[in-house]
Amino acid sequence: MRKFRRLEDLLPHLREGRYRLGPHVAKHMLQEGFTELDVLRALEWGRELAIYPEEQRMLVLGYMVFPPRLKLPLHVVLEYATPRHVDIVTAFIPKEPYRVYSRARLAAILRFDGALEEVRWTKPKEAYPAWD
Repeated sequence: MRKFRRLEDLLPHLREGRYRLGPHVAKHMLQEGFTELDVLRALEWGRELAIYPEEQRMLVLGYMVFPPRLKLPLHVVLEYATPRHVDIVTAFIPKEPYRVYSRARLAAILRFDGALEEVRWTKPKEAYPAWD
């Protein structure tokens, strides 16, 4: 049986830099204009929208906050199959932030578009600033 984990169980991994960014994250960061730090902050203050224990993944809704009053939603998909780190599979700005996606919809969001992409995980460049 696969281990069921919650977001609060994964946050120490993220704080300590024990995560990897997938190619979809980089693609959406470039297309939608958010940063690695935006993803990490969204996870820190986010909440689980859906947990998929069979795939050892979860969908998290967090926010990118731009003072004084702008708050943009950010969906982040985490995979926690490996006990030593967390994979950030993808992150994107949702059209419907409070909608819980079905497995079929989530699969469509995560699929490759047919182009040949190099699948390469990266480690964080350095520890990000202390959590406030």
